[in-house]
Amino acid sequence: METKDSRLFPYLVGLAAFLVAGSAAFYSVFGLSKLFSGAAFAVVIMAGSLEFAKLVTASFLYRYWDDINRWMKTYLIVGVITLVVITSAGIFGFLSNAYQGATVVFEKESTKLIYKEDRLDQLKEDKEFLLQDLDAQIKSLPENYITAKRKLRQDYNPQIQEINEQMLALKGEIGDLKTALVETGVDVGPAIYLARVFNTEVDSVVKYFIFMLIAVFDPLAVVLVISYNLTLQVRMKDEDESENIVRNRKTEKKKKPKRLGLYKEGKSMVEKVVKETFKPDEKIEKKHNEVIEEEPKGGVFVPEESEVLKGGVRTSKIN
Repeated sequence: METKDSRLFPYLVGLAAFLVAGSAAFYSVFGLSKLFSGAAFAVVIMAGSLEFAKLVTASFLYRYWDDINRWMKTYLIVGVITLVVITSAGIFGFLSNAYQGATVVFEKESTKLIYKEDRLDQLKEDKEFLLQDLDAQIKSLPENYITAKRKLRQDYNPQIQEINEQMLALKGEIGDLKTALVETGVDVGPAIYLARVFNTEVDSVVKYFIFMLIAVFDPLAVVLVISYNLTLQVRMKDEDESENIVRNRKTEKKKKPKRLGLYKEGKSMVEKVVKETFKPDEKIEKKHNEVIEEEPKGGVFVPEESEVLKGGVRTSKIN
């Protein structure tokens, strides 16, 4: 059995586990440090060690599940789940703090805008009330009281004019605030758009979105760490099996028979015929390679040829 898909895949799983677990630990540690800002450095050390211990504990549970007792399993599982919840709370604190930092100016400008719009509505009501009161007093006077009617208008006109000036100033300020909101709302533009789509408040949309993130963030990191351990074990098993297969193949190879003995046992008939045809016998080759020596009187010395007959009798020929 070979490693699933590719030999590179376990390293991809390990890289994904490292990135997700590392980013989750970063957000959780700094989120908890914001929550306990009085001892931020100490909280960073504590939370960082707990995050590392959580991942090691998850790996230990997977590798030694069959070797530890039930009480130890229960305690370690509860500890890992508790640390996952703590990490999720830290991530929620970090993201909510980031959201508040991005929207603080937006909320401040929004509050100013709401106040000025309410003030503008109040001035409109005051102006309408003054106009109605002026009309009522003019109608209560006789038709020939022209001077009195003119005096009433002169008394009410300064008040109405002041309200108009205030309304004009407020409209200018409201326009400036809306422009500022457009500029500051770029950072939270997606949240505003989602709030309009679901017909709800921006804070509610951001809150549920953060819940969705923390629901898959740290649990996914733990599962990826366990998956990396699984891929490592499968790869080690595959390597052991491949080594055993190679070792068995080496031992199963047939050894060539040794060709020893007087009559050269183990040679095939074809090999014997080839040797007899293309390679002369050692005795004949030795005879032809002998050195012919000259005798002192000019004769030629030829070594005696000896033959070994059956029965061990040796004969010689003399030229």
